[in-house]
Order: sequence, then C-alpha cells, then structure tokens
Amino acid sequence: MTEPTSPVPVFDPRAVIEGRVPGRPRVGFIAGIVITAACAIVALSIDAGESFAAGQGVVPFVIALPLALLPVPLLVALVLWVDRLEPEPRGPLIFAFAWGAGIAALAALIINTAGLEYVTQPALGASTGEYVSATFGAPVVEETLKGLVLVGLLWRRRDELDGPTDGVIYAAMVGLGFAMIENVGYYINALVTPQRGGIELLGYTFVLRGLFSPLLHPLFTSMTGLGVAYAASRRHGGGWAVVAGWLAAMLLHGIWNGLSVYGTAGVLIGYAIMSCVLAGVIAVLVADRHRVVGLIRHDLPAYAATGLVTSDDIAMLSSLPARRQARNWARARGGMAAASAMSDYQLAATELALLHGKAARGAIDSRTFTARQHDLLALMHIARRSFARRSYASTRPVQPHAPWAPPGASAFAPGRHVLSRTGPW
Repeated sequence: MTEPTSPVPVFDPRAVIEGRVPGRPRVGFIAGIVITAACAIVALSIDAGESFAAGQGVVPFVIALPLALLPVPLLVALVLWVDRLEPEPRGPLIFAFAWGAGIAALAALIINTAGLEYVTQPALGASTGEYVSATFGAPVVEETLKGLVLVGLLWRRRDELDGPTDGVIYAAMVGLGFAMIENVGYYINALVTPQRGGIELLGYTFVLRGLFSPLLHPLFTSMTGLGVAYAASRRHGGGWAVVAGWLAAMLLHGIWNGLSVYGTAGVLIGYAIMSCVLAGVIAVLVADRHRVVGLIRHDLPAYAATGLVTSDDIAMLSSLPARRQARNWARARGGMAAASAMSDYQLAATELALLHGKAARGAIDSRTFTARQHDLLALMHIARRSFARRSYASTRPVQPHAPWAPPGASAFAPGRHVLSRTGPW
C-alpha cells in the first residue's frame, strides 16, 4: 500500500512579488473587509435617515449615492495609473479604500456630530460652533481615523512600503473611500435644506466636491502617507516623520475648512494653496520614480551572468512605454499567458532592484535579503521559461525577437541560455 503524498503547492507569482505566503486570502483580511463594509452600510443608513427625518423619504439618498459614486472609478484608475511602475498588492489597496469608506467614515460621522451637538454649538452658538468644529475638530478626527490604517500598514506590512509613492498611493485610496461616503451626506444635506438652495445647492456642491476637489481628502492624508513611508525606510526610528505627516495633514485640512467661511475668495485661496501642495506631491512622485529607475539601472547589471537580464532588458525595464511595448509583444507572440509571464518578469526585476535599495539603507538584514533575492530571481527564471514555452512554439506572424533589443541581445531571445540553480543565486 502506498503512502499518501502531500499535494505539491501551486506556484504563485503574485505571492513571490508581494513577499507573502501563497494561498487563499487570510481570514483576518476577509473579516476586515466584512467589518469595514458593514460600517459603510451603517454610515449610509444614517445618511438615508437624514432624508427621512426631513420628510422627503428615500429620494435624496437615491440621488446622492450615484453622484458620490460617479467619479470614484476614474479616480481609482488614476491612482492605479500612478502606481504602475511597481504596483501595490490589490488586497491592501482594497482594505485601505474600505477602511476609509467604512470604519473611518462612520467613526468620523459619529464623533463629529457628537462634538458639534454637545460641545461646540452649546458653548459657542450654532454658527461659530459649526465653524470651530469644521476648522479645528473635524481635521483632527478625520485625519487621525484615516491615518490609522497607514500606521497599521507600517506595523503589519512594512515591507510593502518601498518609498514615498507607496505612502501616497495607500493614502489616496483611504482618502477616496472616505470622501465617497462623506459626499453622500453633503449631497443629501443640500437637497433636504431647500431654504439654502435645494437642487441648485446640490449642483454647486457636486461641482465643488465631486469635480473640482475630489483629490482633497487623498491630498490631506498623503502627508501622513509620506511620513509613514519615510518611517518604513528606516529600521529604527522614523516615528517623528509619522507625527509630522499627521500634523501636516490636519493643518492642510483645517486650512481648507477654515477658508470656506470666506465664500468664493476663501475657496480660491484654498485652491491656490492646495494646488501648490499637489504640485509638491507630484514632484515627490516623479523624483521617486527616478529613484526606482536608478536602482534598476544600477543594481540589475550585476545579474547579467545569470542570463536572466541583459543591458537591453534593463533599458526596457527602465521605461514604462518600453515595458508596455514588451507586454504587447508578448501578448501578440503567445497570448495572455505570455503577457502575464512578461509582467511577472518585469515586476520581479523591479522588486529585485528595490530589494537592493532597502539593503543599501540598512532597512533589511542579510538573511532576509538573500531569501528574497533567491525567490525573485527564481520567479524571473520561471517567467522567462513560461514565456518561451508559450511564445516560441507559436506560429503567429509576429516579430520573433524582442523589439527593444537587437536579435539575440535579450534574455527573451529564442534559445538564449539561462542559468537554473536550486541553491542561492
């Protein structure tokens, strides 16, 4: 009688790239998504209750919800487009968005309302109390709640934060989720207060919040994201950067809210300030992209001896248009499977360059470096072999050699030798 054998684990390229154990999503992640979704539903139910309390039934909610959802797909696509050189894992990105739309939005709604009703308005009057709450209370509450998920990411998934771009990307996702739910309340409030404008006020609010300033919450929270990313780049210390980023987020939020009382002039001044901040964040993102490209060009040539990468391949990996050209060529050669293999190769090579950057900063120890290096090189080899198996057996009338390199000058050239070893690379 033969003994039962253990099933061979399925190789998961995404798990290698993300540096996690392969398998199904963890129970904690699933539970977190369920909890955040439940909180978002409760927050929306409170908003719907506002329209019922005003005697207008469900109509304001039915109008407000699609308006709040309308810009979200485009904004999320924009965030993912910015993140395309070294994309973050979808799981943490989804959780960050869900946290903003669920736990952060619900807790902020409860705390801000309680503070307004029981603290600022009784003490200062309706108008002054509302202004003080919006300018000094809401920024503290909301930026703290949104920033908590970034601190949690620093604590539990520190390796995911490879630089400033990652901090901004996660901050943008939590900010977009928060703004989506918050906007539902603003739109309902515009509809149920006809003495302040009704439909006309709704149009103004939608243009202001949905079209002209949809990136405000992501911009505020990106300050915390930058601080968290800096802390992640250091093995020790860096906590001051998280605090500094959090304070900057609250300051920007408070400035925007405080200027709103001054009407059109205040809004224009606020836009001018936030535009300057946005330009600064974009400059940081551009500089960080140059940093990653510099790591690719500096550290990957050392692996030419493995046969997994050549100078022409490094040039391809250093350019987003060339990467896209490579994936399109792979798809034309061997279909989606070959394109997926090319994508795995590109991402593994990028992670390998970032790994060297972490080692140079002393952010990881030598044992972690060696293990991760081996896994990434193994994935590059497997992706190259998978591409070759699917591509060069193809009879499609497509350019046979890599379009970014002369014939035979790329690791993806037909018949090119690639070292395959089971020990350390």
